[in-house]
Amino acid sequence: MNDVPAAAALSNSLTPEVMEPYWLPFTANRKFKRDPRLFAAAEGMYYTTTDGRRILDGMAGLWCVNAGHGQRKIVEAIKAQAEQMDYVSSFSMSHPLAFEFAHAIAQVTPGDLNHVFFANSGSEAVDTALKMARAYHRARGEAGRTRLVGRAKGYHGMGWGGLSVAGMARHKKDFGPLLPEVSHLGHHHFPEKNAFSRGRPAWGAHLADELERMTAVHDPSTIAAVIVEPVIGSGGVMPPPVGYLERLREICDKHGILLIFDEVITGFGRLGTAFGSEMLGVLPDMMTCAKGMTNAAVPMGGVIVNQKVWDAFTAGPEATIELFHGYTYSGHPLACAAGLATLEVHRDLDLYARTRRAAQRWEDAAHALKGERLVTDIRNIGLLGAIDLEPRPGEPGARGLAVNEACFEAGVLIRNALDTLVLSPPLIIEDAEIDRIFDTIRQAVKKVD
Repeated sequence: MNDVPAAAALSNSLTPEVMEPYWLPFTANRKFKRDPRLFAAAEGMYYTTTDGRRILDGMAGLWCVNAGHGQRKIVEAIKAQAEQMDYVSSFSMSHPLAFEFAHAIAQVTPGDLNHVFFANSGSEAVDTALKMARAYHRARGEAGRTRLVGRAKGYHGMGWGGLSVAGMARHKKDFGPLLPEVSHLGHHHFPEKNAFSRGRPAWGAHLADELERMTAVHDPSTIAAVIVEPVIGSGGVMPPPVGYLERLREICDKHGILLIFDEVITGFGRLGTAFGSEMLGVLPDMMTCAKGMTNAAVPMGGVIVNQKVWDAFTAGPEATIELFHGYTYSGHPLACAAGLATLEVHRDLDLYARTRRAAQRWEDAAHALKGERLVTDIRNIGLLGAIDLEPRPGEPGARGLAVNEACFEAGVLIRNALDTLVLSPPLIIEDAEIDRIFDTIRQAVKKVD
């Protein structure tokens, strides 16, 4: 167990002067520093706060600690690699674990998605994939294919490219103008048609035809790629309607457009398969990944491409650098060690089958909240969930925040995006912990005015 008392003592040294320099991401910094939420340790399904409270993790950290906190095999792999070699560049050199990890990933990817480019985060992975998409067409003699297509409510990280193709307006508001030659499909969540769906909604496949209509506005020979999350994640956990992704695949094939799945959240077990595309039955040309690939123990991201994309880049002379792109920490030794150990833990725990078994109880427990005052919609797929609350008049987000805070006080960590409660627990969750999460939410909702 981690040394919680020592960490608690350290937190006591956090005077206002010590806390002031740190600029926290996505945080009201001044408010937070008056009443900080600080953690000292994590193990299994639980965090421990600096004042000794155990908090049930309903978010897997930030959608990423899929195998639970403090997995010893991962910890020991990182320690061993740090003692052997802390760092080497992958610019015209590398180390064995980078190749081993890429090979191990290729063994669990669907279809011919079999080449891996390492980045350091989901944001970097997305920007890499978008650059690859344009470069792919240029390599094939179609340099005019530069348009990128995202989707409303989509989240693709905070890099310049990912922010441009994302569909969350507030994330973009302060930073425009962003990349030109970007278009967006509409989202597929219409509560009047598909509220309280269990898993994939039956209604909405036809909404993918918007991509076909888009080609009438923008010559399809100018479109490089379409990027979507298989399941919209940060935008509110919105599973795709039955047939929707299949239709996107069909239209992309018809017009020679690359289809990119952003699997940063759905990759590495979240839906009960190694990647969401396998569970959903649609094969993209490229996938981005991060979060669960190292169980969040060391930052890492990646882009996985199919044989068609790889072949286009490798058609030139052997001595040619195929892609003028990379990062100082691409394929970092500690991250690769963590990634390989993570895949071993997944196998040891039979984690994907375990997730599939837990998903039914998760679904039933979530939908048992239907009929509760203020609950207007519930969505789920795999071990993902979202609960929409009726906004307080004139105060959007106030009820969601109040429920979030009430759950934390009761010992359960969740997230809220305005008035949507978002859930994504470690995949090792047990039935009693599933019940506790939703019972805590029920009691919190009952108290909110």
